[in-house]
Amino acid sequence: MVKNNFSYSVSVDCVIFGYDEDLLKVLLIKRGVDPYVDYWALPGDLIHPNENTEEAVNRVLRDLTGLNDVFTEQVKTFGDIGRHPLGRVFTIAHYSLLKIKDYKLSPTNKENSPSSYALEAKWHNVNRIGELAFDHNKIFAACKEKLINNVKSKPVGFELLPDKFTLSELQNLYESILEKKFDKRNFRKKINSMKLLIDSGENQKSVSHRPAKLFSFNKEKYRILKKTGFNFEI
Repeated sequence: MVKNNFSYSVSVDCVIFGYDEDLLKVLLIKRGVDPYVDYWALPGDLIHPNENTEEAVNRVLRDLTGLNDVFTEQVKTFGDIGRHPLGRVFTIAHYSLLKIKDYKLSPTNKENSPSSYALEAKWHNVNRIGELAFDHNKIFAACKEKLINNVKSKPVGFELLPDKFTLSELQNLYESILEKKFDKRNFRKKINSMKLLIDSGENQKSVSHRPAKLFSFNKEKYRILKKTGFNFEI
């Protein structure tokens, strides 16, 4: 066996997308230490020797942002030479999509704690993140592509919209994530063909325009489509 002095570290970085009414956002932290002091970055940290990747993701989100019980999906590993100025670091990227109103940001940020470098956690418009620390723009782009591909093959909205919603709210959700405008008639034709919605028999209340119908998701059909998938092309 050939021996060498090669050493490296492994980390996790989290791309947490959040939906807020009609905007898609991403959660970033502001770094308070070098390298990249005062840069916005993805929540991430080295994996501790006594934890697996899922435990590391949960710890990072809890300590740096205050988020708990967030289901994430692993996307890919990034290991370009020089991606970290302090040494060779491989990072495993995870992503999630959640409803912002259901979560409160409260990073631990205790002095001398492993997460003390996170000065602030804040939601940012996905189209206005600017230059991030390290190679986090690259990681963000890969996770965003993963999100878009998933939305094209699985239903979305059950966890992001109110229990009862309008077709316009559902269309706004898809348009925000896919960054694409749909013809209203074609969008509704596609949604209706999936038999995913239930007409609540109710209309909007206290609105200045003509009240629209309110719908809810067929939970069983939603569950099946999440498992089997579909092709969302209009």
